[in-house]
Amino acid sequence: MTSGLWKLVLEGVWTTVQLLVFSALLATAVSFVVGVARTHRLWIVRFLAGFYTEVFRGTSALVMIFWVFFVLPVGFGWQLVPLWAGTLALGLTYGAYGAEIVRGALQAVDPAQLEGGIALSFTPWQRLRLILLPQAVPETIPSFCNLLVELLKGTALVSVMGMGDLTFSANLVRLALQQSAEIYAYVLLIYFAIAFVITRLMRVLEKRLRAGIGKDPGTEITARERKRAQAAGVGAVGGGAA
Repeated sequence: MTSGLWKLVLEGVWTTVQLLVFSALLATAVSFVVGVARTHRLWIVRFLAGFYTEVFRGTSALVMIFWVFFVLPVGFGWQLVPLWAGTLALGLTYGAYGAEIVRGALQAVDPAQLEGGIALSFTPWQRLRLILLPQAVPETIPSFCNLLVELLKGTALVSVMGMGDLTFSANLVRLALQQSAEIYAYVLLIYFAIAFVITRLMRVLEKRLRAGIGKDPGTEITARERKRAQAAGVGAVGGGAA
């Protein structure tokens, strides 16, 4: 490829990265707000959060992009630029999936921890901030890592708006050179490289968060195996020998 075509591809990569970062930030904020709301003591809050989750989980991200970029301007008279339209559509869609991850992690916290906070006269906000979230957040990281990779692949949908992301730029280069195999091989490698970086960064984040609450993924697995051995009667023999 010529330098001009490579520049076009690199501009597409930069646009994809921007869209990924902005939509990931929005999806993360939505995930925690809606996920916490799904565990709220008031039924109306749980209902509204659940309604949002079901609507956006049950709607295609591609259709949501069409609604935000093409339908809303007709109904409300305002038009978002493609970057912000894509960010809004993807952030709200993937935030619905993230909300279920947060809800599951909060409900997986040992009830004794919550009872301890009640015994200490903590307010609901203090219990959430000091007890539930510090233990739940590390458990969400592996699932959020998968969700981020899915979001990365979902950014290709914004090409329907004519937005110059990686997929859109690659298609322009393909039309110019008439070389589909070579161009899309480069695209696959670029998406894989970005996904690999995301995975590495999320693993580092998971280790740091678990270390902050006295847990380590490796030692946690060892402790789980030890409990299984004790349940099978093996641990008692080892303990006696010690």
